[in-house]
Amino acid sequence: MQGQLKKMYSYLGAPVQYELPLNNQKIALNPLIGKSIKLHYTGRIFCVHCNKAIKKSYNQGYCYPCFISLAQCDMCIMRPHTCHYAAGTCREPVWGEEFCFQPHFVYLANSGDIKVGITRHTQTPTRWIDQGAEQALPIFRTQSRHISGLIEIAISQHISDKTNWQKMLKNQAPSIDLKAKRDILIAACRTDMEEITQQFGQQAAEFLADEQVVDIHFPVTHYPTKIKSLCLIKTPEISGVLLGIKGQYVLLDTGVLNIRKYTGYEIEFSV
Repeated sequence: MQGQLKKMYSYLGAPVQYELPLNNQKIALNPLIGKSIKLHYTGRIFCVHCNKAIKKSYNQGYCYPCFISLAQCDMCIMRPHTCHYAAGTCREPVWGEEFCFQPHFVYLANSGDIKVGITRHTQTPTRWIDQGAEQALPIFRTQSRHISGLIEIAISQHISDKTNWQKMLKNQAPSIDLKAKRDILIAACRTDMEEITQQFGQQAAEFLADEQVVDIHFPVTHYPTKIKSLCLIKTPEISGVLLGIKGQYVLLDTGVLNIRKYTGYEIEFSV
């Protein structure tokens, strides 16, 4: 099969089910665990937004003009507490209203270490799976991406807001009592939360006291003891026995490959 890579589709199950999309085709990956697979990069890259052929991609799949003009590529997407919509400088106000001004979750996750993150309400549990989290717990539901980003920044003063991808890929994470951690963190951030509600109102953030921890099991038969990151640019043909999938990584006996990193790259896939 040949086509442009996109991030893998995932479906919560026991274990998580993965599909690799190539244009309009979907390759079920779970049945291929234990088999040899090969990805051959043809040397062609296409922008995921305008589909223009490009020599280099930015921000996981965009051409440079799209990267500097689209709101979805602005820094405030990665750092939502810096949202500048209210200042009238949003790149695409209509897109911002549709994407950012809808309910978001602030959550805790365990992907080797505890971390805090945010996601749109429509992106659970996909966001947690993409990060390789083995446990996740929504703790706040907010009215906008901006507000969720402010809460995330407050909590990140006490725990990380980033995934240690190498640790995530090396082994299964030991279980964490996320509810107990949640209560400790909320107490530590009480002053910050009061400032947020004073600015945006009591309805801006709803504490999710009754949410349950979501356990996630990944289809991995063998975790690597040493991480060797594979690169399609340096090695256009990558092959090996598929040992599992976790997050947006395929784990081969020859190394690990971040599929999402190569969004828009045209490859030939074979078993």
